[in-house]
Amino acid sequence: MKGCGPPGLGQFVGMSLREHLLLPDAPFRDYRAYQAAWSASAVSLARGRAPQEVLAEVAHSGLRGRGGAGFPTGTKWTTVAHHDCPRRQVICNAAEGEPGTFKDRWLLRRNPYAVLEGMLVAAHVTGARELYIGIKASFTQEISRLRAAHDEMRGAGLFEGLELTIVEGPEEYLFGEEKALLQVLEGGEPLPRETHNPPYERGLFATPTSPNPAVVNNAETFAHVPGIVRAGADSFRAVGTRDTPGTVLFTVSGAVRRHGVFEREAGITLRELFDQGARGFDPTARSRGV
Repeated sequence: MKGCGPPGLGQFVGMSLREHLLLPDAPFRDYRAYQAAWSASAVSLARGRAPQEVLAEVAHSGLRGRGGAGFPTGTKWTTVAHHDCPRRQVICNAAEGEPGTFKDRWLLRRNPYAVLEGMLVAAHVTGARELYIGIKASFTQEISRLRAAHDEMRGAGLFEGLELTIVEGPEEYLFGEEKALLQVLEGGEPLPRETHNPPYERGLFATPTSPNPAVVNNAETFAHVPGIVRAGADSFRAVGTRDTPGTVLFTVSGAVRRHGVFEREAGITLRELFDQGARGFDPTARSRGV
């Protein structure tokens, strides 16, 4: 991947935007470097507050799922947190499979810690003790980064009382659909479930008496949560648009001068993305193998 990543932080003047960027200028080498980039630990801040307070902050932030549907994250988390079933799960969908898309993989290579911290905050909010990441087995670099980051954070005591399972799945495109993802996590084929059984009502290893509701978000969505916890919902809402606050990761390829993954505020036009990030159109790019 050529030219990936955003401009240096110095080019962003808004303090709110600085607080909510997901992609560092260079990959965080370890959890200590990640911690040094921020004023406080999002996990410690969240655990120092009542789950309902943190849930209210996430809901007020207006964070929408970055997997494509744009479902309000706070609504999904609230459903699981208030469910009658005591067994709950937090699941990260990292089985990115859309043609030409590389944004979740790039995020996991450069900043797996934000994704894991977001999952830990979700576990605190919902009372979940089981955490899962579903990812394609071919994503070897991303899996290595996740396992190393988990080992570091577990060594720091952040996973005490919690169990994280990373499930390496098949190449099928449908693996990225959240209900098909659940099927794979249970050891089955990547086939969708009935539409009337969303994961936040029926999660993993469900039985007639224990539906095990699950929060399922993709990697980019979870990665936004630490910034919301650290800086607050109003800070997050100051970035992006009223309908979709925050930044968005974009994969740009094809007939442009600079291919890559670019982080920009939600609401940016395609023209701005192509001109500012990809440095303009280049009809000869494909033939030159850029």
